[in-house]
Formats: sequence, structure tokens, C-alpha cells
Amino acid sequence: MDITIIGTGLIGGSMAIALRGAGFAERIIGVDASPAHGARALELGLVDELLPLEEAVAQSGLVILATPINAAETLLPQVMKLAGKQVVMDVGSTKKIICEAASRNTNRGRFVATHPMWGTEYSGPEAAVRGAFTGKATVICNKEDSDADAVELVEKVYGLLGMHIVYMNAADHDVHVAYVSHISHITSFALANTVLEKEKEGDAIFELASGGFESTVRLAKSNPAMWVPIFMQNKENVLDVLNEHIAQLRKFKACLEKENYEYLQELIENANGIRRILK
Repeated sequence: MDITIIGTGLIGGSMAIALRGAGFAERIIGVDASPAHGARALELGLVDELLPLEEAVAQSGLVILATPINAAETLLPQVMKLAGKQVVMDVGSTKKIICEAASRNTNRGRFVATHPMWGTEYSGPEAAVRGAFTGKATVICNKEDSDADAVELVEKVYGLLGMHIVYMNAADHDVHVAYVSHISHITSFALANTVLEKEKEGDAIFELASGGFESTVRLAKSNPAMWVPIFMQNKENVLDVLNEHIAQLRKFKACLEKENYEYLQELIENANGIRRILK
């Protein structure tokens, strides 16, 4: 099958590697708003050729929308207008707004809303890696709004990527990812800014940085062009989670201020319960 990937960065490039490796993609066409990214994707062999959007969609059986979500929301109506029997799927981190956008198109059934739960702090074609999705979860949202054959094709794609599929409605998805992904990024950005402020008082702080610190602030290296639109689109859910997170921080602060170390231990022991989920 000929596949078009719109957005040849981390996710799009990694999917290209996996689908080519599985023998599923006969030809991979790249579409990218950045000429430099497109050229690099071609140079790295992630795509076989670069084409304008209209030509790429016309020549493909599957179109994968792998841009930042604000660009995806803008591009989707154009892609759906160009698509006939082609299947169109997205891979964005929020789903409610893109599903609403898809529903305004007469051929809504050709669109499948998905979110592969994998990513790194890096971006661009060079960030694409082999085996990225193996063993990870992916979400298919509002399955009932998509044509059966379109869903079947997307399920096959994720099967080839080695992912297991979770079905969910778009609104529930956005609530859950606010907890498991979006708040993690905000916390990492905030911690990095905190440390960068302290770093003004002495360079030694980074000499003492341990593996724990590095893993905690790793996400702070993530691309703002990707994450600002995510926070914008999922604002209400993120604010709800952020308010709870701030409340938890205040509990730790109060324990130290009041020297209530018994309750401090209780808070930490309660947090240890995450072992039931993350083993």
C-alpha cells in the first residue's frame, strides 16, 4: 500500500520505519511544512519522495496525519476534502477537538482518531527510531463514527507496530491523558525553570545533578511548538489536574513548615501506592 505521512518528525518518521520494516508500505510519500525536515526525511530514507498535499493524498491508500495538533486541526478538513476512499488517521495527543473537526465533513467515516502512547523529548526526522511502538498502548477514539473497513485498516497498522489497542471516547481520552501525560510535562517544565533560577546562584547545582533529577526533568526538553497547542486544546482538563497537583504540593509544604513529619511520611507512603500501577 502507498502511504502518505504528513509530518515527518518523531512520530511520523518512526511509523515510517516500522511500516516499511513490516513490508506493509510499498511507497511512503512525505508531506512536510518544513522544507528542511522534508529534505532530511528523504535523506534518511524515512520517505521515498516528497509531494504536495493534493498529489500525495490522491496517490495513497492511507494518510497519516502526524503534525502538531493545531496544524492537524487545520489540515484535516483539507485532507478529508481531498480523500475519497482513502483512510485518514491522526496520531495527536488530544482527541475531542479533532473528532469534532472530522464530524463536520461529509466523509467522516474515512477518518480514524488515534493516539499512540509513545514519544520522547526529541523532535524532527533525526528523532525517529526503530521499534518505538512495540509493546506500547494506542487509543482509538469514537470508533463507532468511523467506517468498519477504515477501523480495520488502522487496527492492522497498529498490530504491525506491535501495539495493543484501547478503545475510548474522545472526551474520556482527553481527561485521562491530562493525568498520565500532560501534567507530567508541566511539572517537568516547572521544575526545570525552578532549577534554572537557582542555577543563577551557582553552577555547582548541575555538578550535583543525579540520575533522578535527569529523569524527572527529561520532558522539559520537549518541543514547545508541540506542547503549547496540546495545553491549549486540553486546557480545562489540564487545569483540573494542575489544581489537584498544586494542592498536593501545598500539603508537602505545610508538613515542612509545621514540622509534621508523621503526616509527611504518610503522604510519601500513600504515593508509594503507585507501585500497583507502575511495577
